[in-house]
Amino acid sequence: MKLKNFITFEGGECSGKTTVINEIVKMLEKMNYKFITTREPGGIRIAEDIRNIILDVKNTEMTPECEALLYAAARMQHLKEKVIPKVNEGYLVLCDRFLDSSIAYQGVARGLGVDNVLKINSFALDYLPDLTIFIDVKPEVALKRLTLRDKSDRLDLETIDFHNNVYNGYQEVLKLYPDRIKVINGNQPLEDVVNDCKKAILEYIGE
Repeated sequence: MKLKNFITFEGGECSGKTTVINEIVKMLEKMNYKFITTREPGGIRIAEDIRNIILDVKNTEMTPECEALLYAAARMQHLKEKVIPKVNEGYLVLCDRFLDSSIAYQGVARGLGVDNVLKINSFALDYLPDLTIFIDVKPEVALKRLTLRDKSDRLDLETIDFHNNVYNGYQEVLKLYPDRIKVINGNQPLEDVVNDCKKAILEYIGE
């Protein structure tokens, strides 16, 4: 089931999601639009605590199975505590990452299998986004950007092979959910990426 007014943003590391969301926020604020932004894992206290565990560089012994289950737990708490109530109150909810990230990262890049990740996240399948914006940027392009920032979490420390597998994982996601995913060319200048994402949002809200 698609959750009306629930929009998610997807992409690999350094795909430009944060910049895009920040610019969309500025646009919606100028329009006096009723919206909130949030993120996964996180957005609420419990999910943020789980996020800290997942991304802590000290937790190198974390198994892929543990990682996937922690993401799923944070996801459901976030959905029930924040996303669904805000949608029901009439807000447009913009979320940085959702289920598609788990499919790409844990299902494919970690090798758990797409079906297994979907089973772990079976509760979340009742609340899929109505629109997902996927910023499609080649890993070699994104990782050049990564060298310009501090490697602050476990995912930043992964190899190029891992990030290539994440990219391949997103291609599997596109096959699973082609009707709700809008693909944006992330290899173009960031200003053009932002403008294309703004257009997608404006089309969605009918402006």
